[in-house]
Amino acid sequence: MNDDESGVLAALPPHHRERLLTLARQVRIPADSTVFDEDEPAERFWILRAGRVALDFHVPGHGLAVVETLGPGELLGWSWLFEPFQWHLGARVREEVSAYEFDATAVRGLIDVDAPFGLAVTTCVAKTIGDRLRACRARLLDMYAPDSLEPARGGTFL
Repeated sequence: MNDDESGVLAALPPHHRERLLTLARQVRIPADSTVFDEDEPAERFWILRAGRVALDFHVPGHGLAVVETLGPGELLGWSWLFEPFQWHLGARVREEVSAYEFDATAVRGLIDVDAPFGLAVTTCVAKTIGDRLRACRARLLDMYAPDSLEPARGGTFL
């Protein structure tokens, strides 16, 4: 299976995948690099082909907390699609990355002129946002939940 047949690219119909890839350039990002920090402008995004990237956020008084680690086939960055176009998390390369890199303005332009393409891409990005939200919630519970949680008033956890 090649890298176009898994992950976020596989979620796009073939003709939309091909159209998106016409805007891609292949890049390598060395290990231990910072791809972006929270609140910086989100002007690009990546689809990982190889390597690992840790997503993190700043916890006041504690430093950076890793939320999730991404690997091949996964989308790195979704903040480029929604105003104010600023990163919500930071990203640090754990293992050298090979990726497709996209200019966010160019992709948004294509989304604006091709509604079916725009819906397909936005749906993939929305799924990524949901996945990241679940990962962030789970990580925060791991980090900050008391050792033993008890349901309120004898109820059960939802």
